[in-house]
Amino acid sequence: MNKLALTVENLSKIFKNSKNQKENIALNNLSFKVDQGEIFGLLGPNGAGKTTFLNILGGLVVKTRGNINVWGFDIDKNPRQVKASIGIVPQEVNLDAFFTPEKLLELQAGLYGITKKDRITHLILKMVALENKAKAYSRSLSGGMKRRLLIAKAMVHQPPILILDEPTAGVDVELRNNLWKNVKQLNDEGVTIILTTHYLFEAQEMCDRIAIIDKGNLVALDTTQKLLDRIKTKKINFKIKKIDGAKTLSMKNIQFKINSPDSLTVIYEKNSHNFGEIISFLHKNDIKILDIFTEDGDLEDVFIQLTNR
Repeated sequence: MNKLALTVENLSKIFKNSKNQKENIALNNLSFKVDQGEIFGLLGPNGAGKTTFLNILGGLVVKTRGNINVWGFDIDKNPRQVKASIGIVPQEVNLDAFFTPEKLLELQAGLYGITKKDRITHLILKMVALENKAKAYSRSLSGGMKRRLLIAKAMVHQPPILILDEPTAGVDVELRNNLWKNVKQLNDEGVTIILTTHYLFEAQEMCDRIAIIDKGNLVALDTTQKLLDRIKTKKINFKIKKIDGAKTLSMKNIQFKINSPDSLTVIYEKNSHNFGEIISFLHKNDIKILDIFTEDGDLEDVFIQLTNR
């Protein structure tokens, strides 16, 4: 049985308006578990409660009720051990412009009480491909390098859990791919990754399991593939030999759309029809198929279905 990296049980956070004492429920009886060594996605629309949850983990916000266990340590009884077990990479780039990566990591290690002989500054810089920039001022680094340096800062105390809060916000495709390469390498070396992102295709590509929260409530928790399996509709685009745009195609529970004289789209529920039946129907209607392109639902479809956003 895998060791649990994180256990959350009936976690709630209620904020009170100081003027009218009106309650705002940010998290409502949230419960889930994260296995050691997995990449776990925490998704939700703006205001869903993701930031509140991360702030509770980081010790910036006090929970109203519930239990959190991080790497075997209770967040109330062993707060120092909890903080030592996690590294948080914030969304905002908060680096001192006049420090070098080497100095920044040395300072961060000192703040964690790590003795000089136990520091692995240069190893961490190598892991995030910044060893050649060790003595360059942070202000001279590119956007992608600064993001990687944030990951390095979070790793100085060698935490078993790394939390990434919107790590690729505002970076280009190449930098994003390089960041994910670094993250996957860390995961391959045994680091548990908890990821929040608004780029749903990233979560679909990276995460083993995904939790979706909305208005403080857990609305879905499953493997990425099982969440994708919830999408019932399938879309198929056919490249065909010329077809009359006025031609009527009718088949029970199937939607036919003639896009152009040489393009036809078919939409149907996955479990309602066999693909071969559709091909046979098109042949019977003298439609010659030149090519086929399929489109399955993605995580964005699941997200919209569950949150109505």
